[in-house]
Amino acid sequence: MSDAIAGFDLDDPVLPRPIKKRTLTSGGFPYDEKLDEDEYATQMLAAQRQLALLQHDQAKTGKRIVIVFEGRDAAGKGGSIATYLENLNPRFNMSVALPKPSDRERTQWYFQRYVDWMPAAGEQVLFDRSWYNRAGVEAVMGFCTPEETTQFLKAVPRFEETLVDDGIHLFKFWLAIGREMQLKRFHDRRHDPLKVWKLSPIDLEALKKFDDYSVARDRMLEASHTKDAPWRIILNNDKKRGRLAILRSVLHALEFEGKDEKAIGENDAKIAMGPDEFAKVNKGM
Repeated sequence: MSDAIAGFDLDDPVLPRPIKKRTLTSGGFPYDEKLDEDEYATQMLAAQRQLALLQHDQAKTGKRIVIVFEGRDAAGKGGSIATYLENLNPRFNMSVALPKPSDRERTQWYFQRYVDWMPAAGEQVLFDRSWYNRAGVEAVMGFCTPEETTQFLKAVPRFEETLVDDGIHLFKFWLAIGREMQLKRFHDRRHDPLKVWKLSPIDLEALKKFDDYSVARDRMLEASHTKDAPWRIILNNDKKRGRLAILRSVLHALEFEGKDEKAIGENDAKIAMGPDEFAKVNKGM
């Protein structure tokens, strides 16, 4: 058991001081203070206005966008998606979080139930976890066989190449957090009546498998980071910086009427990076 979780008791309402002290900088996060609230609000408003222009452009051009959000439990996927969609029309911009497959779905082609949610013209679909379950939680928790994971990693680049060749704009984000930050977020959920529903037995088991998830993640990134469908790693100990980085990554990558690079804002290379850069700075995320 690592020093981070030695003596950690999720049911104790007091978070241990050593964990609390290291949360923001855990895993090598490059900032020791969160982004100022007012500065964040100003930058986010400008970015969301640009996102609204992208939505308007999509309605005219028929652009189809798929955004995959992956990361450890408590990495901030749901909040990032909510922020992205906050001011967009829910009829054409939707979040998809599929439950575990049914008995029938388990006998289908693995990607089949995700294909059903691919966007039509002018739509965006944001996956809160995705087909990459097979390389992450399913592999780590033993919900699939090693052979099934190997086959998935062989097949996924071809699957994504097909999506991109058909004209879909595909973005893949891995939200990275340090171990102490994950512990703090789990602790916050456990002791907040409004958030305790977010905890599940799988989440609690994940606390013991931090290193196993790291190994699975690195294998997944190596197999599925391609020219057509690259991964973007977002260091998300500070959710404000992370959410800005996600919006900016999408907005900078696409052309749309009214695009204003200055309004979008410069992306922070310390926060948003490719797998190679992440491997150099990662110290336990």
